[in-house]
Amino acid sequence: MRTAQQQLIHMVNQIAANNMSGTLEDAAKATSTHMQKFWARSMKADIIEYLNTDGADLSEASKAAVKLL
Repeated sequence: MRTAQQQLIHMVNQIAANNMSGTLEDAAKATSTHMQKFWARSMKADIIEYLNTDGADLSEASKAAVKLL
C-alpha cells in the first residue's frame, strides 16, 4: 500500500510522462496546469514540500512542473 506522499509522486510522474510528446518544458507546463486545475490545495502543498525537502523520486518533468506551482 502506498503512502499519500508516494501516491502523489506516482500521480505527478504519470501525468508528466503522459505529456512528454513535446519538450520537457511543454510537459512541465501541461503537468502544472493539470495540477492547478484538478489537485486540491493540500495536494499541491504536499508535493511542493516534497520537492523542497527531497524530490528524489520525481522525474525531471515533474520537478519542473512542481516548480511552476
